[in-house]
Amino acid sequence: MGIKKILLASAAIAVLASPAMSADRNGWYVGLGAGYSIVDGDMDIAAAPRPVDFDNGWNVHGSIGKAFANHWRIELDVGYRENDLSFTRIAPGPIVQNRTGNLSELTAFINAAYDWELGAKWALTTGAGIGMDRASLDVDAGGDDRDYELAYQGILELVYQASTHWDVYFGYRYLRAENVEFDGLRVFGVATDNVSMDLDKHLITLGVRYGYEAPAAPVVAAPPPPPPPPPAIKQFIVFFGFNKYNLTAEAQAVVAEAASAAKSQGAASIAIVGHTDTVGGNAYNQKLSEKRAGAVKDELVRLGIPGDKISAMGKGETELLVQTGDSVKEPQNRRATI
Repeated sequence: MGIKKILLASAAIAVLASPAMSADRNGWYVGLGAGYSIVDGDMDIAAAPRPVDFDNGWNVHGSIGKAFANHWRIELDVGYRENDLSFTRIAPGPIVQNRTGNLSELTAFINAAYDWELGAKWALTTGAGIGMDRASLDVDAGGDDRDYELAYQGILELVYQASTHWDVYFGYRYLRAENVEFDGLRVFGVATDNVSMDLDKHLITLGVRYGYEAPAAPVVAAPPPPPPPPPAIKQFIVFFGFNKYNLTAEAQAVVAEAASAAKSQGAASIAIVGHTDTVGGNAYNQKLSEKRAGAVKDELVRLGIPGDKISAMGKGETELLVQTGDSVKEPQNRRATI
């Protein structure tokens, strides 16, 4: 299988296959390349083939295109190529001395290409194009003519992603234009008509492409908001008379304030702890502190606080607000905390 068949088969595979790969290049770009131009072809003069030797020449091409996030590219490609040539016969008859000339081509193609990822920075491009070839033949001392023919090409490139916006590529292109005809050429005064050629061109190029959109910055999820601070524990103190556990008007006002706070701000639970001063025995003071806590709980329930949210306990004279000796009537120790 010849190299042109391999290339065209690769281009066909690129058109038919679409493997799942991560998106890379995207957006508009321009390109410029240059390199060698190699021509295969024979002249047919009045249906008789004549060998032609083409020298290796040069080519240059530019492109403007659009890359898509799925690795496909579509582009307009314009190129120019020149090759010198020599031949031994320009018309039927005896072999004459070698004559020389020049073949130049101006082409315009619409290309479709696919970039196969080879790694983080490398890709293999396969593609194909169809367009127009304007071929011009200039024969020394024999005139010149040009022809416009439909042409097609296959593309194979090794691409290096130099930066966010720059690609460098080394490529091979096979270009073919069939039945290119030239009329009105003369050599040694002999007119020649119906000069035709099938042009097979092999182009080896080095080029760059510039453009593309910068890749979107990765979306960083916002950190979750910090948890709200735990609600502050609010405390109320209810004071009692000596050896009493009934609520005074002032004590009732404090309990009402506590109930209002629990309703408006919310309360998971309410803890009530009763206390006494140091007058009396421990057992008596323990019971008195429990009665004080119970009285406060009853008032909270009366004010609309669910009883299952309230715990009540007494600690007697074990946790004094004001430290005193035994048998001291200290009013601030006769209390219940909410």
